[in-house]
Amino acid sequence: ITAHTGCMDTEDNSLESIKKGIENGASVVEFDLYFTKDGTPVLAHDEPVGGEVTLDEAFKLISQYEEVLVNVDIKTCDNLGSVYPLAVKYGVEDRIFYTGVKDEFVEYVKKDSPQVKYYLNADVDKSKADDREYILSLVEKVKKAGAIGINFNHKNATKELVNVFHENGLLVSIWTVNDEYNMYRIISLEPDNITTR
Repeated sequence: ITAHTGCMDTEDNSLESIKKGIENGASVVEFDLYFTKDGTPVLAHDEPVGGEVTLDEAFKLISQYEEVLVNVDIKTCDNLGSVYPLAVKYGVEDRIFYTGVKDEFVEYVKKDSPQVKYYLNADVDKSKADDREYILSLVEKVKKAGAIGINFNHKNATKELVNVFHENGLLVSIWTVNDEYNMYRIISLEPDNITTR
């Protein structure tokens, strides 16, 4: 289970959000990554305006919790090469992975962050989400991108999609499930990761 940034009614992209996720038993914490004009990595969904938590501060906090993984949801690739060295500085390099990786981000991730595993974000067509041939086309897209799996909206998730990805040795990450009905529905599909606030 991934604690989405802003979990438990905390402020998005705050240190409090990370702490609350960990305190509530999440195995993964998630936050958004952006870069300031001078290239500093900060926790932000949109262009930074000042006063954001830095990635340095976030990794320092997370380093105190040895079991917790870190889902870094990248919003831009401006200075992606700065992320892994910071992770090494705090000893969390084996615990980070990327989401938010759209098709146009793949080349930057491969070039600037080759050490970091990532899920490919995809727009799954709900009307085809049970069609094996369509799912296999998504599998090929994810493999071609070099990703460890697919990350997509819970509304389009099916058991067939999860099964075909698993048959092909790939992971399935589903976001963002916040109501009880959909929590039970998504758990029943047995994905590898469920993100929730």
